[in-house]
Amino acid sequence: MWNFKSLAQLEILCKQLYETTDTSTRLQAEKALVEFTNSPDCLSKCQLLLERGSSSYSQLLAATCLSKLVSRTSNPLPLEQRVDIRNYVLNYLATRPKLAAFVTQALIQLYARITKLGWFDCQKEDYAFRNAIADVTRFLQDSVEHCIIGVTILSQLTNEINQADTTHPLTKHRKIASSFRDTSLFDIFTLSCNLLKQVRFIRNLNLNDEGQHGLLMQLLKLAHNCLNFDFIGTSTDESSDDLCTVQIPTSWRSAFLDSSTLQLFFDLYHSIPPSLSPLVLSCLVQIASVRRSLFNNAERAKFLSHLVDGVKRILENPQSLSDPNNYHEFCRLLARLKSNYQLGELVKVENYPEVIRLIANFTVTSLQHWEFAPNSVHYLLSLWQRLAASVPYVKATEPHLLETYTPEVTKAYITSRLESVHIILRDGLEDPLDDTGLVQQQLDQLSTIGRCEYEKTCALLVQLFDQSAQSYQELLQSTNSSAMDIAVQEGRLTWLVYIIGAVIGGRVSFASTDEQDAMDGELVCRVLQLMNLTDSRLAQAGNEKLELAMLSFFEQFRKIYIGDQVQKSSKVRRWVCSILNK
Repeated sequence: MWNFKSLAQLEILCKQLYETTDTSTRLQAEKALVEFTNSPDCLSKCQLLLERGSSSYSQLLAATCLSKLVSRTSNPLPLEQRVDIRNYVLNYLATRPKLAAFVTQALIQLYARITKLGWFDCQKEDYAFRNAIADVTRFLQDSVEHCIIGVTILSQLTNEINQADTTHPLTKHRKIASSFRDTSLFDIFTLSCNLLKQVRFIRNLNLNDEGQHGLLMQLLKLAHNCLNFDFIGTSTDESSDDLCTVQIPTSWRSAFLDSSTLQLFFDLYHSIPPSLSPLVLSCLVQIASVRRSLFNNAERAKFLSHLVDGVKRILENPQSLSDPNNYHEFCRLLARLKSNYQLGELVKVENYPEVIRLIANFTVTSLQHWEFAPNSVHYLLSLWQRLAASVPYVKATEPHLLETYTPEVTKAYITSRLESVHIILRDGLEDPLDDTGLVQQQLDQLSTIGRCEYEKTCALLVQLFDQSAQSYQELLQSTNSSAMDIAVQEGRLTWLVYIIGAVIGGRVSFASTDEQDAMDGELVCRVLQLMNLTDSRLAQAGNEKLELAMLSFFEQFRKIYIGDQVQKSSKVRRWVCSILNK
C-alpha cells in the first residue's frame, strides 16, 4: 500500500507512471494511481501537488485525478466543491501561463469536463457553470499566452460538449448539447470571428512568432469546432462525409447573410502560412455546407455567388494548393459546391463560365499527377459525377458547358491511369489496382462522368484499347519481347477493361439511345476478343489483375444487358452473339 500522505511518495509515483520504460513498474504505478484516486484525501493532495509539485508530471497527475473525481457517477462531489475546483483551475491557469503544454491541456480538459457535467446545476437560482465567455474574458485581455489559454478553453469546451461519452446516458448528453447550442454556441462563434477579424487587420502580426502563430491556430480551431457542432444530434460517424449539410440554427442567420463572415475566411486563407490555411479551408467547407433552408432563394443566390467568387480567387492563385492538406480540404470544398447547390443555381452565378473552366483545369491537372494526394481525387470525381448526373434535369437557360469539360475530365482520368502503369512497374511503386475498393469507388464515379458526351468517351476508349491490344498481340507473337513490355500492356489493358465495364455499368435505361447501345457493343466486342486471346495463353501464363478486371466487366455487362428486365431486342445482345459464333 502506498503512503499517500507523503508528497515525495506521490512525486515518485508520477515519475514511475510517466517516465519509466519498465512495464511492471508502470503497471504498479497505475494500480497505485487507482488507489490514490479512491483515497479520502485525494482532493487535498491534488491541490498540494499543483501548488508544491516539483515536476510537470506532478501537475499532470493532479489534473488527471481531479478529472476522474468530477466524472464519477457514484458518490459525486458536492456542487460547492466542483465550483471551487473550477475557480481554482481558472486562477491556476491565469497565474501560470507558461505551464508545460500537456499540463495546460489537462487542466483545460478538467475545466471543460466540470462545466459539461454541471451544466444544469444551480447555485442560488443561478446556473453555476454557464459563464464560459465571462470566465475567459480576463484571459483575452492579457498576454498572447493568456489569450491562447482563453481561446483553447472555449474550443475544448465546445468539443467536450459535442462528444457523447460512455459513462453518462445519451439523453443527458443531448440535453446538455442542445442547451449549450441554444444559450452559448453562437456567442462563442461570434467571438471567434471577431477575434479573427482583429487578427486579419493587425498589419504587424508576426506569424513566425510561436505565440502569435499558436493564437491564430487556436482561434481557427475554435471557429471550426463551432461550425462542426452536431446541431441536431444526428451525426453518428465523424469520419463519414455523406452527412454534408450543416444544420445551422435559424438564430445564426445574421452571421451568414452578412457576406463579411464568408469573406473573412477567404481573406485569411490568402494571408496566412500553409501550416494554418487547411484549418481555414475546413471552416469554409462547413460554411459552404450550411443548410439550404436557412436562406430564401435570393439570399441563397447571393451567398452562392460570394462562395464561388472565393473559390475562383483560390484557383487563380493556386500556390498554396501544393500543400497536401490544403489541396485535400480544397477538393472537399469543391465537392460541397454541388452536394449543397443545384446545377441550375450554379450556372446563374455571374462568373460560372470562368469558374467551371478553372475547376476543369484544376481537375485535369490533379488527375494527371496521379501520385499526388490520391485520397483527395474522390472529392473531385464526386463533384463531376454530381454535375454530370444533373445535366438531364437542369432547366436554366444559361449554358452549363459540361459538354465541353466532362470529356476533358474523363480523358485525363483514363490516360493518366494508363500512363502510370509503366512508371509503377519501372520504379516498383505501389499499384493502385491492388486497392480494389478505391478503384471501384473511382470507377463508379467515372461511370456517370463518362456517359456524359458518351460518343467522345467511347471513341477514346476504342482508340486506346485498339493500340494496347495490337501492341500486346505483337509482343506475344515476337520471340524477343521483354517481360516488362508485356507487363506494361497487360497493365494498360487491365485499366481499360475495368473502365469499359464501368461506363457500360453507367448506362441509364430510360436515357439510353440506340446509338449509345451501339457504342457499348463496340466496347463489349473488344473485351470479348481480348478474352479469347488471354484464354489461349492460360496454359503458358496468366495475369491475375487482368482476370479480375474481366470479372468486373462481366458483372457490369450482366447487370445491364443480361438481367431479367433487359429488352430482348437489345442490339448489344445480337452483336455479342455474332462475335461468340465466329
